[in-house]
Amino acid sequence: MKTYDPQAMYSDWMSQLLNQDKWQEWIKSATTVAEAPMLNVLKEIGAEIDPATMKQLQSEYFLEYGKLWQDFLTSKAPKFHDKRFASSDWHDQVTHSYNVSSYLLNGRFLMSMAEAVQAPEKIRQKIRFAVQQIIDAMSPANFLVSNPEAQAKLIESKGESLVKGISQMLADMQKGRISQTDESAFKVGKNVATTEGAVVFENRLFQLIQYTPLTKTVHQRPLLMVPPCINKFYILDLQPENSVVRYAIEQGHTVFLVSWANPDETMSDVTWDNYIEDGAIKAIQVVREISKQDQINAFGFCVGGTIISTALAALADRGEHPVSSLTLLTTLLDFSDTGILDVFVDEEQVSMREKAIGQGGLMPGRDLASTFSSLRANDLVWSYVQKNYLKGEAPPPFDLLYWNADSTNLPGPMFCWYLRNTYLENSLKKPNSLTVAGNRIDLGKIDTPVFIYGSREDHIVPWQAAFASCALLNPKNKKRNRFILGASGHIAGVVNPPANKKRSYWTNSQIGIDPQKWFENATEHSGSWWPEWAVFLADHGGKMIKAPAQPGNVNYKVLEPAPGRYVAIRAE
Repeated sequence: MKTYDPQAMYSDWMSQLLNQDKWQEWIKSATTVAEAPMLNVLKEIGAEIDPATMKQLQSEYFLEYGKLWQDFLTSKAPKFHDKRFASSDWHDQVTHSYNVSSYLLNGRFLMSMAEAVQAPEKIRQKIRFAVQQIIDAMSPANFLVSNPEAQAKLIESKGESLVKGISQMLADMQKGRISQTDESAFKVGKNVATTEGAVVFENRLFQLIQYTPLTKTVHQRPLLMVPPCINKFYILDLQPENSVVRYAIEQGHTVFLVSWANPDETMSDVTWDNYIEDGAIKAIQVVREISKQDQINAFGFCVGGTIISTALAALADRGEHPVSSLTLLTTLLDFSDTGILDVFVDEEQVSMREKAIGQGGLMPGRDLASTFSSLRANDLVWSYVQKNYLKGEAPPPFDLLYWNADSTNLPGPMFCWYLRNTYLENSLKKPNSLTVAGNRIDLGKIDTPVFIYGSREDHIVPWQAAFASCALLNPKNKKRNRFILGASGHIAGVVNPPANKKRSYWTNSQIGIDPQKWFENATEHSGSWWPEWAVFLADHGGKMIKAPAQPGNVNYKVLEPAPGRYVAIRAE
């Protein structure tokens, strides 16, 4: 089944900027055009809608449309509530309010059809996602001819907004992506990723950064942070006031961090085994040697958590247990529930990737970014189409969105292995089902206390899926696991420093197998969950010792200042 890419829709939109016949036709013949795309998709995949259900949906649609048409004929502006159309410009003029109401009605009708499809749930989920992409793309806010805010801006600026908007659109076409922020306002190492430190090791997969202590004494066991390789590490070190890295240093920890390489063609042969053996396991070895500690504290965020957990399971199979604690933030180990990302993963799509890049090649960072943008197309695609192009507004500087645009490639063999063995077949959770770096993988053999964090509104790692790690780790003694649920989403929930006094989090020391029961009996606390994590780290950090005077040691000398070269390399 075809999937819908908002970036491709955006390209189609640009070619239609001054020719809106398609949109006008959709408005004028709403019922026919609303049904046609849906029915064509169903025909392609052999699914159908019960005729009686379809008749009822049509009847309800015609009834609502008739009321709407009557309002229009009597110049009565329809009422609606949608944040995309919050401006009074949409409500004050009957024509615009009618267009919006027609659009919203058609969207509801299409989604009702999607819900009524007689097909397996995974197929229905794909249909719902595809239909929602179409609905979002066809919003009247996305076109100059039907956007009264953009029209008012055009008149007010005497045409300058359109000239500027087209200029910005052409510039983005050259870049191949939509600008979400003023990228010229940021530079890695200058005003993002500024925590002081030094690179003390590197190979072709990663650089290892050791950060400068901010306290006179530190816990004897250092902290190794493994961020996701699908993004740059500095989401954990955006600004001093919201840096997870700096916070850990301020708590008296010697912090090491893996800065993954941004792969080019020279890394097109790199495998998942390489990321485990030459990446995470090598980083653990170097940190232990520099700190002269048998055990360290380990930390993984998102895919970084999957990588470090796999590495620790491989080491456990070798009889090695090098960590005194493990922290996992928004991490999937059990891939039974992958949320909306599930629409991108099936045998057909995985096999297609394997044939294209499974034996060598790259998964472009631009494609990955487009996929994630499609999960929130209204916020990450169409809102910028409206502001940047229709209204000619330049996007303001925003460090988080600068990071979001700083994509990373992935080696094809590594990416395909990850897709098939985790998202598609969910083999990581099955003891001894996988062999990685020459070792059988059993997550239950990881012998260490674990701090697990999930974000309540996370659309990439549903919090229930993060909670599922509690059943896989320390299965014979689940009291060694601690689960914290934070408010907000995948990024904002994690990057929530105590000083901001924002959001809230939930705790419950009773770890069962049912996440809903856990939540029903959990206690909500205001503010950041970081202090809870700080207590956990301190409990497993060992005694306090004098802070190291210099980074590295005689075998691992300083190679360059943090944040290093690797993080500065941008994907082409």
